Amino acid sequence: MRRRHGLRSPACRGDKSGTTRRLLTLQPCSAHPPRSERGVPGFIPQPNRLLAQASRAVTGSLAIVNGWNASESGVLVLPSGRLVRGRSLRHLRPDDSVPDFGLYLLNQQPQPVPWEVRWVRWPDFRLPVDRGDAQNALHEAWHRARAERVEVACGGGCGRTGTALACLAVLDGVPAREAVTYVRKYYDPRAVETPWQRRYVARFTAP
Repeated sequence: MRRRHGLRSPACRGDKSGTTRRLLTLQPCSAHPPRSERGVPGFIPQPNRLLAQASRAVTGSLAIVNGWNASESGVLVLPSGRLVRGRSLRHLRPDDSVPDFGLYLLNQQPQPVPWEVRWVRWPDFRLPVDRGDAQNALHEAWHRARAERVEVACGGGCGRTGTALACLAVLDGVPAREAVTYVRKYYDPRAVETPWQRRYVARFTAP
């Protein structure tokens, strides 16, 4: 019997006319049981769909395919179910999971890493040098977070990272006036450190 993607080939039956028809239901192959997601809340195994490491959105009906663990340190759960990790580039831990895409907010170009990176020139305690580039980068990070492990990071992981995460929350539907409170509650109480960073978030608009 042929096996493909851990699923048993559809069974065949003969009908009264002597022709052959296929049953539409796919049964999971016993040799390859469905794998559960790594602790992502709200995940429901769906053996009849070809989903590899998929998770159901925490809220809403949008299916989010994302490899982050919601309980992992620094992972922010957005209202749509997107998971984005924020962290400090000065305090890396050897056991940190590897992202698919990193958005790095630094005054100088970051060191090379094995994953894809987008750099936004953003001095410490200040705002991005090129606002248009920053907005495009934030939109890219938000779109990619639906299907990839996206992380946002700066030197300390609070001011610039918190500001960017608050902007991602705005893109995800959080009102701009509430986005700072959102990231301080669900990411880090110290997020978004300066008055001008708070104003930047308050004026940030979703497309």
